[in-house]
Amino acid sequence: MNTKKLVTLAMLSAIAFILAAFARVPIVLFLRYDPKDVIIVIGGFLFGPLAAFAVIVVVSVLEMFTVSQTGIWGLLMNVITSSAFCLPAAYIYNKKRDMKGAVCGLIVGFFAATIMAMLWNYLIAPIYMRIPREDVVLLLLPAFLPFNLIKNGLNVAFTILLYKHVKAVLQHSKLLPPPTEDSKFRFNIGILLALLFVVISCVLWIFVL
Repeated sequence: MNTKKLVTLAMLSAIAFILAAFARVPIVLFLRYDPKDVIIVIGGFLFGPLAAFAVIVVVSVLEMFTVSQTGIWGLLMNVITSSAFCLPAAYIYNKKRDMKGAVCGLIVGFFAATIMAMLWNYLIAPIYMRIPREDVVLLLLPAFLPFNLIKNGLNVAFTILLYKHVKAVLQHSKLLPPPTEDSKFRFNIGILLALLFVVISCVLWIFVL
């Protein structure tokens, strides 16, 4: 099982990196959305927050040496923001493995990641953007805040929509044990409508920006 776990985490890391490198959607200024955190938090749901953190570090280092133009500062921001979203969600879900636990964990991750991104952009953005901190402050509300709300909102919706399907594929591939513990991870029409509303709202907000 440890070998299968390593293989699965390596595969998730590769998928997350591919999404980070080739699935970037411009939103506002230089800020781009990529869904790598969806894959990372699914890994956290499957194997716990420590496994999610390992994937975060691997993917962030790969980004730094390939597609990132912000060097060590981009690596730091990626680790902080991804950890703020994925680790609380994975921890809470692994304590309560049902739909309620998943939603609660992702909501905590949503707010934690948004707050941490705003704080660390204030601290670090002047360094890698090479502009005065006063100019960064002027960008926090009109640019950084809506970007992070959109990013984390889409991550929440996509994670809930994809988790069961990704897990089923891994179980079918014999990389995970047969289904035993996610019988309570069930959708209903209210959840699906709420997720659809979140996705549509985020997409419309992107067009507005």
